[in-house]
Amino acid sequence: MGQCYFKSSAAENEHDDSDVAATAAAGAHSALSSSDNIWPSARCPDTLPGSPAPPEVTPSPARTSTPRRLSRLLFSPPSPAKHIKSAIARRLRRPAAPVCGSGVAQDEVSGGGAPEAKQPLDKNFGYDRSFAAKYELDKEVGRGHFGQVCSARIKRTRGSMVAVKVIHKAKMTTAVSIDDVRREVKILKGLSHHENLVRFYDVCEDALNVYIVMELCEGGELLERMLSRGGSYTEEDAKGVVLQILNAVAFCHLQGVVHRDLKPENFLFTTRDETAPLKIIDFGLSDFIRPDEKLNDIVGSAYYVAPEVLHRSYSTEADIWSVGVITYILLCGSRPFWGQTESGIFRSVLTAAPSFDDSPWASVSLEAKDFIRRLLDKDYRKRMTAAQALTHPWLRDGRRQLPLDIFIFKLVKSYLHASPFKRAALKALSKTLTEKELVYIRSQFNLLEPDRDGFISFANFRTALLRNATDAMNNSKVLDILLALEPLSHRAMDFEEFCAAAISPYQLEALENWEQMSNQAFQYFEEKGNRVISTEELAQEMNLTPMAYHMVRDWTRLSDGKLNFLGYTKILHGVTIRNSHVRQQP
Repeated sequence: MGQCYFKSSAAENEHDDSDVAATAAAGAHSALSSSDNIWPSARCPDTLPGSPAPPEVTPSPARTSTPRRLSRLLFSPPSPAKHIKSAIARRLRRPAAPVCGSGVAQDEVSGGGAPEAKQPLDKNFGYDRSFAAKYELDKEVGRGHFGQVCSARIKRTRGSMVAVKVIHKAKMTTAVSIDDVRREVKILKGLSHHENLVRFYDVCEDALNVYIVMELCEGGELLERMLSRGGSYTEEDAKGVVLQILNAVAFCHLQGVVHRDLKPENFLFTTRDETAPLKIIDFGLSDFIRPDEKLNDIVGSAYYVAPEVLHRSYSTEADIWSVGVITYILLCGSRPFWGQTESGIFRSVLTAAPSFDDSPWASVSLEAKDFIRRLLDKDYRKRMTAAQALTHPWLRDGRRQLPLDIFIFKLVKSYLHASPFKRAALKALSKTLTEKELVYIRSQFNLLEPDRDGFISFANFRTALLRNATDAMNNSKVLDILLALEPLSHRAMDFEEFCAAAISPYQLEALENWEQMSNQAFQYFEEKGNRVISTEELAQEMNLTPMAYHMVRDWTRLSDGKLNFLGYTKILHGVTIRNSHVRQQP
């Protein structure tokens, strides 16, 4: 909530927006958009009832007051959002009152809106109330359901321009919507200092509105820039755009923020210059998330939404999927997933593979296609992280400083709490890594600043994380992961062991040479780590109950009682049960 959904006037003249395709999870805030043209933009941030979340996933704290509707099917034919679209259409019939251009904020407080609340909502945010004394609103540059985005002049500097997002308090009809505004402001404040994220300046309020004052980006949307180039970028120019996007996304994820609505309309250039920096905007649907948490809100824009979002259990990997969709569009000018209806789009996202058969893919490099495939893997565990993507051969540059990756902390945590048998299996797999895979691992090891003897300990992880900490990281509780790394307080880790700790078997399985790597790793494991293991011990190793013993009987050799190749790969991957830490209900 609190997000002002807008397109510039130039884009509006060329492209018609359509109603929203929204499907909400239990306690979730849902906003999925689609349109009949290639560039969907209009969305409605209303909280709507929908299908329940899986039992192992709880909704985010700010979103637990939404009514629940039980449903057997998430997407019932012919359109999963037909009743929701009707509700949205009714809510959008009353236009927002103009606030820009007069220098004084105006709003329409009407009794014909949301039903009267049982208890009055406290819409006092505690923000500065001197907006009119500091800023003079100018022209409107965008409009959404909850307000407008306007340019404004800073009075004390006599002409300096900013962007002001005006959010109408009259539209805040639930406690959830109020909490959404607070969270958006916290996220903008925390992430404001990255070069590829829109800069936050100030936040004010009065009796009618909340005013979020930000950097004014006058270079237009990435969408507009693509259209001016005939619908797509050259491969070299696309690299420059994707590099900036990944740098910003990596920073967000390190801080424990998932954007959840990455698309070309939500990237603005600072100026009209061809080399102007690109900025991510629109954090109205963003949320804080801890490294081992899952979110369940079905949120985003239909053509860019990740499969796991539709399954209502996802994390930062959902943003990586969206970056893959954007990269595909940058290079060819069309979407990788298509459908005539919302359910058709979702089925395509869930089942279809991106096509590289038509023009201009014949002239696009193999590295670029592999890059997109690695981002658009339907199994989120196999996708590259944003920091990893920056080391992919398509984008690799040995002179570029790479960002610290929170994924490394998660992998090392799992390694430290794994059994000796699992650690031995990972060490064997690490022996098969090529220099191409080691680029990312070595860069992360160096960011931890090992001592003169080449060792790292708990202090290295703590120092590296605190060096990159912002207020957003404090709000997302990312620093809590350090508690799980305390075993390193009593010992050190060299680069060889770090390689074993910092690899993901799922990601390596996505590589073309995985079969060769796994066979070679099993040979190492046979020499150094394999041993006789009973069915009961192997089941305990995998955290299986006695009822599941039958699953592991085929994982050992009858001849000597040691793991066979199948058992080795199962030890590496674990049983496919998606366990995760979830948020506690407030």
